[in-house]
Amino acid sequence: MKKIFFTPGPSQLYFTVEEHLKSALKDNVASISHRSKAYEAIHQRAVENIKELLQLPEGYHVLFTGSANEIWERIVQNLIVSESFHFVNGSFSNRFHDIAENYKINALAKKAEDGKVVAPEEALIPQSCELIAMTQNETSTGAAQPLEDIYAIRKAFPDKLLSLDVVSSAPYIPMDYSQVDTAYFSVQKCFGLPAGLGVWIVNVACVEKALEKLNNDQIIGSYHSLPSMLEKSEKNQTSETPNVLGIDLLGKVTGDMLTKGIDQIRRETEYKSAVLYQAIEECSQLAPFVKEEKYRSKTTLVAETKVDSSEVIGALAQKGIVLGSGYGKYKKEHIRIANFPTHSKESAELIADELVRNFK
Repeated sequence: MKKIFFTPGPSQLYFTVEEHLKSALKDNVASISHRSKAYEAIHQRAVENIKELLQLPEGYHVLFTGSANEIWERIVQNLIVSESFHFVNGSFSNRFHDIAENYKINALAKKAEDGKVVAPEEALIPQSCELIAMTQNETSTGAAQPLEDIYAIRKAFPDKLLSLDVVSSAPYIPMDYSQVDTAYFSVQKCFGLPAGLGVWIVNVACVEKALEKLNNDQIIGSYHSLPSMLEKSEKNQTSETPNVLGIDLLGKVTGDMLTKGIDQIRRETEYKSAVLYQAIEECSQLAPFVKEEKYRSKTTLVAETKVDSSEVIGALAQKGIVLGSGYGKYKKEHIRIANFPTHSKESAELIADELVRNFK
């Protein structure tokens, strides 16, 4: 039986990846030098497609890392001297806060209850902080920060660096990236690619902050410092031997998404989300974990279960549907359903039918 992965990352590969992978192997993409003209063309295509797909403003740079986890550390190294403030809505936003604390900076935080988000008016952000970290979509709980909250923080603190985690929501969210200084994601979620590649978006303010730290004789990393990464990026290269195959696939898949159209991707995401949430609410054994509808993620749906989550996961596995279990302490109490661009409307309808049939 062929399986369809609705796990929230790694997830189902984008439906065109198989053909792109065959093409890449035929063209020996995995063997080319990262200092060659062939690689520079691959790099340039991926960057240009990401900029177009996300509608990035002028002056924003796209850099490649090994993962989104790595980007947390790069942000701390390059963009913070002594103090940051973190909106914590779950395990992943909390992990960024922990990394900042590991660097012995004054990492302040406002933490929401699981399944909720921090309201902007509840965050007592001091003027002394240098960077404000927000997570648009918390993959562990399915709680999504409304875009207007992010814009409100930018308006209230225009002179602070604003960092945004869009790991499990880009490219779906219609984010105005001019409202943040840095954003980041990894490719194994909404972009439907194998894990092992992070994408870091930075603007001029970030570069200036890193150079300021460097000029003050502060450590900002070595080969993966922001200035060194940017220097290579301007040549369509990376500081180290990169995941050439991953970058090639990213460029091709973002090209496919551009051909399909971001508006169509967003409409389909909204439809699938509505179908799945309706099914969850119809099931007596399930309930949306995020109680306030305006805070529910459209791309990572989390349902609490009145039975052991393994029963729900097992029932759908018989149909070849692989759901995610709850994260951390919620492993046996939650299911998580990815709703990414690669997931078809028909497969979302199939999940909905199976949930209602088995757990109504």
